[in-house]
Amino acid sequence: MNKGYTQIYTGNGKGKTTAALGLALRASAYNRKIFIGQFVKGMKYGELESIKKLSDNITLKQFGRDCFIFNNPEPEDIEIARNGWDIVSGIIKENSVDILILDEIGIAIHYGLISSEEVAALINNKPNEMELILTGRKIPEELFELADLVTEMREIKHYYTKNVPAREGIEF
Repeated sequence: MNKGYTQIYTGNGKGKTTAALGLALRASAYNRKIFIGQFVKGMKYGELESIKKLSDNITLKQFGRDCFIFNNPEPEDIEIARNGWDIVSGIIKENSVDILILDEIGIAIHYGLISSEEVAALINNKPNEMELILTGRKIPEELFELADLVTEMREIKHYYTKNVPAREGIEF
């Protein structure tokens, strides 16, 4: 495999996880080994079932109980995230995947589950050929300097402002 880069998908708009999952789907067609760690997510999402059906090359693990975006994390949330971070750190040390996706790492940083310094060290210590994708709102700008690609998803208009609930297969 060629040189791996660090990509960030952030911002308040929809599509950060979707972009990362699209990259994983594409890479799996080329037999790349992908690990997706979803921080602060523990609920059922459509991508969990899709990945089971579509690829032997993608592993997805959730490092959360529920989405606590509107509340503060509880000790159990912190413990689950820290256990997930240990798994991710082991993947980096072992160089065991081609692509590592840290979904919602921005929210994990924002709530103090993982520090931006830890993420910076992970970026700096990733194997040269490994692709690293970070997603989530509120990714600290100091991490932008360490990344090779930064995309900000900006919300211009969204139907949730008209009280449209999240729809199965579209938003979750």
